[in-house]
Amino acid sequence: MSKPAVFLTLLSLVVPVISACNKTQASGPAPHPMPVKTSTVNLSRVPRSDEYVATVKSRRAATIQPQVDGTLTKILVKSGDHVKAGQVLMTIDPLKQQATVDQQQSTEAQKKALLDYTQREAERQRALFQSGVTSKHDFESAEQAYENAKADWEASKAARVTQQRQLDYYHLTAPFAGVVEDIPVRVGDYVTPTTLLTTVDENAELEAYVFIPTEKAGDIKMGLPVQIVNSSGDLLESTKINFVSRQVDNALQGILVKAPIKSSLDRFRNAQLVKARVIWSTAPAPTVPVLAVSRIGGQSFVYVVAQGEQGTVAKQRAVTLGDTIGNDYAVLGGLQQGDKVIVSGIQFLVDGVPVQPIS
Repeated sequence: MSKPAVFLTLLSLVVPVISACNKTQASGPAPHPMPVKTSTVNLSRVPRSDEYVATVKSRRAATIQPQVDGTLTKILVKSGDHVKAGQVLMTIDPLKQQATVDQQQSTEAQKKALLDYTQREAERQRALFQSGVTSKHDFESAEQAYENAKADWEASKAARVTQQRQLDYYHLTAPFAGVVEDIPVRVGDYVTPTTLLTTVDENAELEAYVFIPTEKAGDIKMGLPVQIVNSSGDLLESTKINFVSRQVDNALQGILVKAPIKSSLDRFRNAQLVKARVIWSTAPAPTVPVLAVSRIGGQSFVYVVAQGEQGTVAKQRAVTLGDTIGNDYAVLGGLQQGDKVIVSGIQFLVDGVPVQPIS
């Protein structure tokens, strides 16, 4: 037999063997499905809200400033002291004002002596006129002198009272019971009505001041729910708007709304900055457990259970998420009610891998 004929005979025997091996490899066992836990996507009441920075303010916090000029001579309290209503906090040197009061008292005494004299003279002239000894002109002149002296004395008395009341301004008192805050002044400082001496804060009747952008003006109304949250988003207190300003703040271009805070005073402080979540409305929307979400390059994904050529598989699906509601995310797009999402082992999954849902 020739060499070409032998080669063709051997080739005809090898080709079927190679084909049989390839078929054996292609028909190998399918991958074993990975057991996973699933959760059905349901509709929940999801709030439509916005977060703003709010300032906690106390309706029982008073800034202490003098109403007169002078040198500070006494500071009778220190920062952190609890004071009672009417308690003296500081004293401004009253000597100059006391001298004015003393002078006014002397003037009043002089006017009173003149009044007493004109009164006696008027009574004497009245008796003489009734007896026909003196003329009516003399009697009327005495009466007029008495009335002038009386008016002059009353004016002097009123001036003395005014100066005495002015003297009270040199003793600064607490307007109500509370705690003394920082005292930036020292004994010997010259103070004026623009000088901040201290603040008395009761840390009571707190309110959250929230400025809402003007584009939301049509949505603002009394009674809207407000959630006070911390920097981590944890709820501190739920309240409602009880005041809406009719004016727009020129600097912030926002509308001031207020909401009362009734939590423990240890949780909030006057002038504290917090986050206020204003809830505009609520509507049904799909939610998905936090454990079901993975992120790649800033995009959120979930794995849903789907049917493929090899049976039940995990399909990766991009989703748009909203705010967190407890342990779930609100889903704005990418999922529908009834979808089954995988909540376990998602770090080991790839798109299209066979899975076996378990309860």
